[in-house]
Amino acid sequence: MTKFIVVAGGVISGVGKGVATASIGRIMKEYGYRVTAIKIDPYINCDAGTMRPTEHGEVWVTDDGGETDQDLGTYERFLGESIPKKNNITTGQVYRAVIEKERRGEFLGHTVQFIPHITDEIKNRILESSRDYDIALVEIGGTVGDFENTAFLFALRNLETLIGKENICYILVTYLPIPSHIDEMKTKPTQLSIKLLRENGIQPDFVLCRGKNALDEVRKKKIAEYSNIKSSHIISMPDVIGKGTANTVYVVPLDLQKEGLGEKILESLHLEHKNGASLADWSHTVDCITHPEGSVRIAMIGKYFNIGEYQLADSYLSVNEALKHACAKYCLKLHLTWMDSKQLEEPGANMTALLSSFDGIVIPGGFGGTGVEGKMKAIQYCREHNIPFLGLCYGLQMAVIEFARNVCGLHDANSSEINDHTTNPVIDILPEQKAIHAKGGTMRLGAYPAHLKPATLVHQLYGAAIVFERHRHRYEVNPAYHAVLQEKGLIFSGMSPDGSLVEFIELSNHKFFVATQAHPEFKSSLLKPAPLFDGFVKACKK
Repeated sequence: MTKFIVVAGGVISGVGKGVATASIGRIMKEYGYRVTAIKIDPYINCDAGTMRPTEHGEVWVTDDGGETDQDLGTYERFLGESIPKKNNITTGQVYRAVIEKERRGEFLGHTVQFIPHITDEIKNRILESSRDYDIALVEIGGTVGDFENTAFLFALRNLETLIGKENICYILVTYLPIPSHIDEMKTKPTQLSIKLLRENGIQPDFVLCRGKNALDEVRKKKIAEYSNIKSSHIISMPDVIGKGTANTVYVVPLDLQKEGLGEKILESLHLEHKNGASLADWSHTVDCITHPEGSVRIAMIGKYFNIGEYQLADSYLSVNEALKHACAKYCLKLHLTWMDSKQLEEPGANMTALLSSFDGIVIPGGFGGTGVEGKMKAIQYCREHNIPFLGLCYGLQMAVIEFARNVCGLHDANSSEINDHTTNPVIDILPEQKAIHAKGGTMRLGAYPAHLKPATLVHQLYGAAIVFERHRHRYEVNPAYHAVLQEKGLIFSGMSPDGSLVEFIELSNHKFFVATQAHPEFKSSLLKPAPLFDGFVKACKK
């Protein structure tokens, strides 16, 4: 029977449930168990694909074409395994499924109600996603006390009744603030979160205490007494970003194991110790992050950085992490600068002053025409000054347009997404896509194969003739321009199986000039960096 570990959050959102869930999953995997993770999002959207990156962070793409919450990406980076789209459950999906069943008459005339129909749908989705695994982690989005969470908490309580308490444990991740006017860590918000969870019929088995500082014994005892939880199950989980030499979330599984969390969870779930969870490889890689032997300066030039007065790193979270994975492999400290591409479009912008100090430049994915001329100026600078360049999805499209304009002499070359009146649409929607009218139906989503050209850099990096990478885009390199682009020296190093779609491009006689129509960052993990990022960082190191 599958065992379940349910992770809920208290006090504030963004408390670190995703990292906590992924870290616990990594620990359980090290014990030799088959582990998966499920994310529940209480929003009514059916998936994350319709939300702006500045609204909800990066959209994660699964192998099977799902647009999901970014926490699935965190799970994959820690577990090193692909997770399908069914493992992201939203309120919108649940209600849509129940209403569609009612319209088809599947309820045989019964009144369709919140209980049991909505909660049964949730429970059945959790059971389906956890099938064939020893342990399934279930993270509930939002915070305890949110109205939106009620159905999911009830469904999990019902699941407990079905499978027995010995097969499920509950973990509350909570935040302990330190008000600046008294400089004391306060436990009251955590106590209230525990109370709210109990009001939903759930007693937490463990409390992970997040905060600026580590939890001391006084506060640990206070929480234990209030919650009737063993003191040893109150776990300190302080900030690691910006703290001392760690400064990486990948240290969290190691820190949790120092508190003996893995052993305690096994005991709570009545699981045997298949083997030790030494996390040796993980520890070695984290050590390379915390004790680097060198450094690289990389600029990421995009447009989804600002939200009000704040910068939102989550817009390109997977790209950030893929760079960190590759840097960890080479024991390098990553100095990453986020640069708004509109800055490069300003009158009198000096490319040398802005870009010459970087060891490499990344142009990530995106949509629309904002800031594209700035991106192309950066790509041109990289091409002409032999600076390592990595283009991802939209980055490939911008690289093709720049090459068409400045090397092929097609001065008005553009993407029809940006200018549908251009006479040289080197990037365009293909005719078969134009015939599709359903919104989103033109999008290439999920893993697609690419045949790599022998003796190219991309082929060398992957070490394979055929590779599968994940996609999320509509526009392609226009086949009408394949010949002229290649004649002028642009190498199509990867193509779709039928030879119609350009998947990878590169330039010869350059330190590293590679772009892909795919998103290889979605398949990068700490112990296995994505090949293109590996090669890019290696070139930056040189």
